[in-house]
Amino acid sequence: MKLFQHAASFASIGVIVVITAFTVQVKNTDTLPTTAADNITAANKVTAFQVDNKNSKLLWTARKVTGEHTGTINISSGTLNVENNALKSGSFKLDTRSIAVSDIKDADGNAKLTGHLKSDDFFAVEKYPSADFQITGIKPHGDNQYDLTGKLTIKGITNDINFPATIKVDKDKLTATAKVKIDRTKYDIKYRSKNYFENLGDKVIYDDFELDITLLANAQ
Repeated sequence: MKLFQHAASFASIGVIVVITAFTVQVKNTDTLPTTAADNITAANKVTAFQVDNKNSKLLWTARKVTGEHTGTINISSGTLNVENNALKSGSFKLDTRSIAVSDIKDADGNAKLTGHLKSDDFFAVEKYPSADFQITGIKPHGDNQYDLTGKLTIKGITNDINFPATIKVDKDKLTATAKVKIDRTKYDIKYRSKNYFENLGDKVIYDDFELDITLLANAQ
């Protein structure tokens, strides 16, 4: 009889040990993968930075045989997506109707050139009120430096462009700067281009114009 009692006691102890070990194992299994998953999610989180169109700036420079003109175009919207402080994608839109001339101080002369830039000879802003840029390729070089490739659409015509850019992320703020050279004739802006018109003399307007871009953006 005592033999059976001892056997039952050992059996009970064995069951308790097995249950306890199983419970500890389950708790550990529940805890560790959750923590690892949380760390992976946090590390791979993509943050969208919305462009501050009021404080961002785009300056343009166009040159001709007899000199140059400068001005501005408003950035109407844009988003840059960042993961682990590195740029992953982005786009922005320009309001071509906002094009302005800054180097001509005479009001009549300024209005004349501004009106001409908005006409069909140049940007045809009534028909094409916006220009768009979409990033398609990103090559980081370290120290906030990138080579960007993207599709620029002006007057409904899209071409690939590439240019270097500096992009800095400081907590919930992002600053992106770049200088971009664009061949206007690829967007059907051929007015006074020596490649399309003869005998222009000193009336030639060079095909390339430059954009000096500063984007300020805030994390969403």
